[in-house]
Amino acid sequence: MPDLVSGEGVALQLPRAGIGSRLVATLVDAAIQLVAAIVLIVVTSALMGGTDAAAAAAVVIVEAVLVIAGYPILTEWLNHGRTLGKAALGLRVVREDGGPISFRQALVRGLASLVLEKPGLGFPITTSAGLLTALFNARSKRLGDLMAGTFVVYERGGPQRAAAPQYFTVPYQLQPWAMALDLNRLDDRLALAVRQFVMRAHQMTPAAQHALGESLRSQLEAVSAPPPPPGTPTPLVLTTVLAERRRRADLRTTTPPAYRPPAPPPSAPPPSGGGTGFVPPA
Repeated sequence: MPDLVSGEGVALQLPRAGIGSRLVATLVDAAIQLVAAIVLIVVTSALMGGTDAAAAAAVVIVEAVLVIAGYPILTEWLNHGRTLGKAALGLRVVREDGGPISFRQALVRGLASLVLEKPGLGFPITTSAGLLTALFNARSKRLGDLMAGTFVVYERGGPQRAAAPQYFTVPYQLQPWAMALDLNRLDDRLALAVRQFVMRAHQMTPAAQHALGESLRSQLEAVSAPPPPPGTPTPLVLTTVLAERRRRADLRTTTPPAYRPPAPPPSAPPPSGGGTGFVPPA
């Protein structure tokens, strides 16, 4: 049961999926792909019965590639890491930090499976290379998982123990800047590095805290825009970016809450940067 901390700051404990459940899910997906391939071939034969045999064969080959390669890529991307077989077995593909996979990761997994684990576009069952990799990996990763930076978890493994989520908040004075932030280039690795630094900064010496904090701030400002208001302390810059990223992640996965008017400004101004400035959230 690996411990995970997402870039948005949610600590999780999820049971990894075993080889048996993944193999059964693969068999379910294989049956679905086989049925889809037969249907496509029948339809193609009916529509192209009077055309050239070579052209019909080319269309069938393209359809086979789309079924074998396109099915896992599109379903894992559109269904948040689950093919129909994985959904039936309660499995889900997640990133290294526990977050949902992107299209790029689904594409890498699918292509790696097609080229390295299903040579010759054979029947879609994980071959010996993938099985051996999964057997000897701590998280049962196959070759596609190693290349994409993902692994498979079992969502039905009893109550999922999760540490209390830890959130940062955006100070009232920085809300307009946070709302205008472009975070499209902020990747998970940098967000997680900032998160881990902020949570541990109060344990560092002032010199180490300042050096690493300024370095992370520079990296954030290089991949986000607009820059923070002049004079904003580094602790507030880092925690505000984390809070805004988390808020946007929640909006993508949950129903937006009813509108609430903004809270009145606090009576005291935000900290000016004196002392450590880094206090982990309660």
